[in-house]
Amino acid sequence: MSKEIITTGKTIEEAVAAAAGELGISVEAVEYTVVEEPKKGLFGIGATPAKIKATVAAKGEYVALNFVNQLVKDMGLDVTVELKDAQGADKDCKLIDISGEGAGVLIGHHGDTLDSIQYLANLAANKKVDGVKPPYVKITVDAENYRAKREEALRTFARRMADRVLRQKKSVMLEPMNPYERRIIHSEIQNIEGVSTNSIGSENNRKIVIFLEEK
Repeated sequence: MSKEIITTGKTIEEAVAAAAGELGISVEAVEYTVVEEPKKGLFGIGATPAKIKATVAAKGEYVALNFVNQLVKDMGLDVTVELKDAQGADKDCKLIDISGEGAGVLIGHHGDTLDSIQYLANLAANKKVDGVKPPYVKITVDAENYRAKREEALRTFARRMADRVLRQKKSVMLEPMNPYERRIIHSEIQNIEGVSTNSIGSENNRKIVIFLEEK
């Protein structure tokens, strides 16, 4: 069972913030019920604080958010971690966005560190709680808008490689990429007439080949 606490504050918002601090989680991840509404009293006399009963929200995205918050805290990074609705092709995902001066160290070479954090966040979001498997949720973790920048760079690269294939009439094999990056390349090449793509190799060393389409 999740830890349940009672906190108070001048307002409900202050009581929720106090609960977040005591539980060591973000405000968004606090699930609470109001025990007592705050009362102002007369000239401050007889005023009573707001009282809430709070616990950690059981929804997967909040579990993942808490995991990432704890991770960056343990790393001593001065960053902000926010839970958002993802946009575009990943609109059905939940986005955990990391920003701030120290966020860059979480990206790694071609996003490999970020991908590892994302993998662990998804494990945390979808693990069983008290023996019960929660509804599946897909988590995307981003830092300093790296995902969008990387996608645009890959699309530009795909167009350049396609142009090379068309000019030289020779196939091109790209470096190994993860499934997310390969999907971007495949998607961009589909929009270019005269060339197509195929993937070869094992999963951990899978490469894309761009080749001329037969007329």
